[in-house]
Amino acid sequence: MLIEVVKSKIHRVRVTDANIDYIGSITIDEDLMDAANLMENEKVQVVNINNGERMETYVIRGERKSGTVCLNGAAARKAVVGDLLIIISYAIMDQEEARRFKPAIIFPDPNNRLVQP
Repeated sequence: MLIEVVKSKIHRVRVTDANIDYIGSITIDEDLMDAANLMENEKVQVVNINNGERMETYVIRGERKSGTVCLNGAAARKAVVGDLLIIISYAIMDQEEARRFKPAIIFPDPNNRLVQP
C-alpha cells in the first residue's frame, strides 16, 4: 500500500510580496528551498496562518539570500505582505519507506533567513 506523507515543510515564513499580474505560483528564496528539500516546479500546499486560507500551487526559485516569499497570480489574493505561511510538500511512498523517512522541516527567522543550529 502507498501512503502520502510530509516530505518538506517551511514553518512560519513571512510573505514579502504578492504579484497578482504574474502567471501563478509561489516564489521562494533558493536557500529556503534547498534547506527544505524543495525543487523548482514542485507542487506545494500553502497554509496562511493569519487568515486560514489553504491553496495548492508550484514553486519558483527566488534569489538566494533574499528572503523572498512571493505569492503570484491568483494566489496573491490569498495573503498580504507580512502574513505568516506554512509551505508543505508531500511524497507518496510505501509504508515501510515512510516509517524510515525523515521530512525536511525548517523554521526560518522573522526575516525568512535560515536559523543555524
